Amino acid sequence: MHTGLDLGAATAIFMQTETNQGRPDMSRYARNPDALSRLSPEQHRVTQQNGTERPGTGEYLHNKEPGIYVDIVSGEPLFASSDKFESGCGWPSFTRPIEPAHINERRDASHGMIRTEVRSMHGDSHLGHVFPDGPADRGGLRYCINSASLRFVHRDDMEAEGYGAYLDQVEDVR
Repeated sequence: MHTGLDLGAATAIFMQTETNQGRPDMSRYARNPDALSRLSPEQHRVTQQNGTERPGTGEYLHNKEPGIYVDIVSGEPLFASSDKFESGCGWPSFTRPIEPAHINERRDASHGMIRTEVRSMHGDSHLGHVFPDGPADRGGLRYCINSASLRFVHRDDMEAEGYGAYLDQVEDVR
C-alpha cells in the first residue's frame, strides 16, 4: 500500500469536482503555477520547452505497476497502465489516452520531420508524439511519451487522490 498524499496530488484533488456521471469535471484542470515552480530542470525543459528526454532514461519506461499517468503540471489524467506496452523505442508507450479530451494533437515539423505532437489539453504540457505503428489489435497507435511530463498515481492511491472514477480502466499488467 502506498502512503502519503503529495502536493501534486492534493492540487489535483482541489482542482476537480464531480459531475453527475461520476467523472471529474475536466474544465477544472488548469496549468498550475505551484506545480510549474516545483518542476525539475529536466521536467521544465520537456514540458515547457518541447524537449525530449534521452531514450532509455525515463523514470516510467519500465514501470509495470497498475495505475494512471497524469500531467505533472495540471494533474489531468492522461494514460492508464492497462494501455501501456513495450514498444522498444526507449520511451513509455501507450495505445490510447485514458481521456481523449485531455490530449491535444498538433502538427510538428521540427527537426526536419513531420510528426504529430501530443500535448495535455489543460496544462499545455509537451508530452511526446503519437505514431501510427502501435499494436494493430489495440488500435494501431503508439503514444510515445516522456516520463518527465508525467506523474504516476498507483491504483492503491487513485481514490484518495481524486482519480477513483478511473479505477475501472486500470487492470493488472498483462
